[in-house]
Amino acid sequence: MSVRTLRIGLIPGDGIGKEVIPAGRRILEALPSYLGLKFEFTDLKAGFETFEQTGAALPDKTVEILKKECDGALFGAVSSPTTPVKGYSSPIVALRKKLDLYANVRPVKTVLTAPKPIDMVIVRENTEDLYVKEEKTYDGPNGKVAEAIKRISENASHRIATMAGDIALRRQKIRESGSPSIHARPLVTITHKSNVLSQTDGLFRGTSKKALADPRFASVAVEEQIVDSMVYKLFRQPEDYDVIVAPNLYGDILSDGAAALVGSLGLVPSANVGEGFAIGEPCHGSAPDIQGQNIANPIATLRSAALMLEFLNEETAAAKIYAAVDANLEEGKLLSPDLGGTAKTDEVVEDILRRL
Repeated sequence: MSVRTLRIGLIPGDGIGKEVIPAGRRILEALPSYLGLKFEFTDLKAGFETFEQTGAALPDKTVEILKKECDGALFGAVSSPTTPVKGYSSPIVALRKKLDLYANVRPVKTVLTAPKPIDMVIVRENTEDLYVKEEKTYDGPNGKVAEAIKRISENASHRIATMAGDIALRRQKIRESGSPSIHARPLVTITHKSNVLSQTDGLFRGTSKKALADPRFASVAVEEQIVDSMVYKLFRQPEDYDVIVAPNLYGDILSDGAAALVGSLGLVPSANVGEGFAIGEPCHGSAPDIQGQNIANPIATLRSAALMLEFLNEETAAAKIYAAVDANLEEGKLLSPDLGGTAKTDEVVEDILRRL
């Protein structure tokens, strides 16, 4: 049997990232040997604590090792200050740019036994929009004025819509293989505000529609929705959505909001994806208020490890992790406090490893 070695960077970051990233490593190491996977891990630094120690939130060495020596990575969380700190900027935002991780992919899913099953993926463009961080403040006639650039390009819009279409096709293939699902057909919903932002969001809308009109997406239904209407329907009828594609800002807001539909940010994974590289990243923050108490929910990180494997073309291994996590949630005996349980982080991890 041939064995594939995957080199994975581990970036705990700040706060509970230091508790959940080791759990991600353990789940990867515990995958059955018959899958033919071997992992080599490299510990890397990034985050606000790293900035305070070294003056760099994202050391050049971390970026260099990821580029030259790794196939993927797991990123924990960062404690970003709410007021400006001279010289500091978000390391995960910088990583997305430096590695051209142009897509943020966030599955939002309940277990099938939930009273109202939800199974959607939000695909967020990761490199543009207001997040280019080109801002300025100046004195106007009636006080200070602040402005920010909202940049949308045809190239970035086309590739993110194409990825959304590919994900919709992949999900349909999984359904056709017999995996239970609440969806009968692949659907991509394009989210925008082109009724007001006719140039920027208009370009995103038009380019996305053109990309999804490609013949290979003939089986994928395409809809569009204004973002404010989208928020309303997302919370009223979440079961209607399969794959949602959005510009950076809307995607960020929608994906964090959608986490409320499944109970906790501690359940929701994400992956920052580029060509041949993926960083798994739980959607929760660094949660310094619970740091060191062994009560952080590890499930978002375990699912992020699985999602990373999906984008490294190891779908069977990913499915094993998803199944073990779902079994833990469906039984409901060992749940972390954010889900109403009393289990410690280590206890949840051990239960999922046993099921794996």
